[in-house]
Amino acid sequence: MKIATFNINGVKARLPALLDWLQAARPDVAVLQEIKSEDAGFPAEAIGDLGYNVAVHGQKGFNGVAILSRRPLEDLSLGLPGDDDDAQARWIEATVSGDRGAVRVCGLYLPNGNPAPGPKYVYKLAWMERLEARARALLAEEQPAVMLGDYNVIPEPRDVHDPAAWADDALFLPQTRAAFRRILNLGWYDAYRALHDDVAYTFWDYQAGAWPKNYGIRIDHALLTPQAADRLRACAIDRGVRGGEKPSDHVPLWIDLDI
Repeated sequence: MKIATFNINGVKARLPALLDWLQAARPDVAVLQEIKSEDAGFPAEAIGDLGYNVAVHGQKGFNGVAILSRRPLEDLSLGLPGDDDDAQARWIEATVSGDRGAVRVCGLYLPNGNPAPGPKYVYKLAWMERLEARARALLAEEQPAVMLGDYNVIPEPRDVHDPAAWADDALFLPQTRAAFRRILNLGWYDAYRALHDDVAYTFWDYQAGAWPKNYGIRIDHALLTPQAADRLRACAIDRGVRGGEKPSDHVPLWIDLDI
């Protein structure tokens, strides 16, 4: 089962790029972030014409996540547990059954947190605490599960083209990386790092020629429970998508699970 994540940076603005990628890459499941659309305005029909079931957790003009699946979506849940007052649309999860089992797919758009320090960074760290709690609960089920999306976390210096330039950014602050490591240390696996030891990026800013200069960062991740990691066959980044027409500043990352 091929499961992908793609921060589309505005699904209406990038719909042609999204449809082209879906047709070329043919993921079984794709989670989208930063759709910047309310549920009613999401282009479900165009995506459905490619054979996908669609579930959306949208928000007007900001944030928003979605799951696209060629197979039925079961037990859909919207919103990260832990704060009933949090109105930001950043979490969606559902179970998808394959030929040899099922996997819980959790799509997330973790807060950016800039400027830091400040209230946005406080929200980011609090959100990561809630994410850690959900990660613990998923591990306790001892089933295949994946939490994938735009984490807005640069895990290590090798995951950024210029660590010094990002030293004071919320994506790379020590507290941010420590919160990410705490989740990994529970027993989750970074799918890309489980299979690759190279320098690779998933985001290039639109400014200052970041793409042609390869000034990138790796912030889109797929974390796996041990039961999912045991079934991991491949993980790759569709880097070439960034060079397409009217691209997102992120590119898709995908995993292949034996499910």
